[in-house]
Amino acid sequence: MKTLLAILSATALLASAGAATAQNQAFGTAQLSAGMHLIQAEVAASDAQREQGLMFREKMANNAGMVFVFTGPATQCMWMKNTLLPLSVAFIDAEGKIVNIEDMQPQTLDSHCSKKAVPVRYALEMNLGWFKQKNIKPGTVIGNLPRLR
Repeated sequence: MKTLLAILSATALLASAGAATAQNQAFGTAQLSAGMHLIQAEVAASDAQREQGLMFREKMANNAGMVFVFTGPATQCMWMKNTLLPLSVAFIDAEGKIVNIEDMQPQTLDSHCSKKAVPVRYALEMNLGWFKQKNIKPGTVIGNLPRLR
């Protein structure tokens, strides 16, 4: 019994260490623009950063967000496993134009995807309803996006 408890304790410790490691990715930042609105965005450009995203965050400032930079133009999908905040995501093409915007509920496995007809290079996650509140719609250009590799 004592051995089983030790194994379970070690497993729980490793699992929490894995979650802590996933939370420790460092993100650069960029100031983006959407019309007259400024966005302080963390930049998720590596595989590890994109995988972590906004997981485990409990709050985010009103004009803050995260921009995901993808390696090539394609249909992209986002999901909310381990993400505690309700978010809206704008899928953006290589020229910075919003293709579509989707609302996402926290801690779900639902896929929220860009429109298949238009390949995207970016996704911008903001607090739920941010784009609607600012009257930002598909076709709006997001300025100052990080350079594509």
